[in-house]
Amino acid sequence: MTPAVLPALLPVCACLLLASGSAQAGKLLVVPMDGSHWLSMRSVVEKLFQRGHEVVVVVPEVSWQLGRSLNFTVKTYSTPHSLQDLDREFKVFLDTQWETPEQTMFSALTGSAKGFYDIMFSHCRSLFNDKKVVEFLKESSFDAVFLDPFDVCGLIVAKYFSLPAVIFSRVIFCYNLEEGAQCPSPLSYVPRLASGLPDTMTFRERVWNHISHLDELLFCTYFFKRATDAASEILQTPVTMYDLFSQVSIWLLRSDFVFEFPRPVMPNMVYVGGINCHQRKPLPEVQFLSLAQTFFAQLVFLIYVGHITDL
Repeated sequence: MTPAVLPALLPVCACLLLASGSAQAGKLLVVPMDGSHWLSMRSVVEKLFQRGHEVVVVVPEVSWQLGRSLNFTVKTYSTPHSLQDLDREFKVFLDTQWETPEQTMFSALTGSAKGFYDIMFSHCRSLFNDKKVVEFLKESSFDAVFLDPFDVCGLIVAKYFSLPAVIFSRVIFCYNLEEGAQCPSPLSYVPRLASGLPDTMTFRERVWNHISHLDELLFCTYFFKRATDAASEILQTPVTMYDLFSQVSIWLLRSDFVFEFPRPVMPNMVYVGGINCHQRKPLPEVQFLSLAQTFFAQLVFLIYVGHITDL
């Protein structure tokens, strides 16, 4: 294209820019999980709110962290348990961890933690028993659901209202990521979670990885039965974990690809590791010089000690 043609195209470009629509803010329903899960999600929700999106967070009345000092809209629903019940069950879980640290994650989740997760999985029934909250959510016409998948309630809400689901999580248990995202994860090359196996496995280790996968499927069917029962009751149709996770539109994974075993990644799986890290500040010049001098002195000392050892 010659330089003489460029000025003639400027009016056309200006018209195209003026005719293009401006960015529109969305309406987001957030279904979080209590505890450290919410501490990780909250910073993202606050940033979305600051950028002009309308955010509504639906939380139980009884919680540790949810609904505290929030600038956006919060809808609460009543629960049959009290804060004392929640603290008691969680204390039982923690005490067991200290007393029997050698127990596996599976035995912990099905043993001492059973009462705590019974409470967690009961939240969705409480939410849908609150007809006012359900009616408000139905009339609000949200664009998507931003959720933590561990207690499954966000997935049930997304399916009930036929909304796109955006998952925000560090780990997806029980092969739900691979099945839900239709992401290949060959057991001969990708070790299962908590198996302790490397990605370069011997034949025996590969066999053991397949056995671990079968154990995981049996465990997950038992562990999430309370959640699937609640989902089937709310949606009034038999529901499996695959039905809930297969509807997910975007997977935001709070991990880093370099820390994961090599495996295929689908286009809607996005690694956002480090999203909760604080922005670094420039190191003061005086402190930098002090650290440099200290490092240099230690380096000289190590070289000197190594030289004496060689003698």
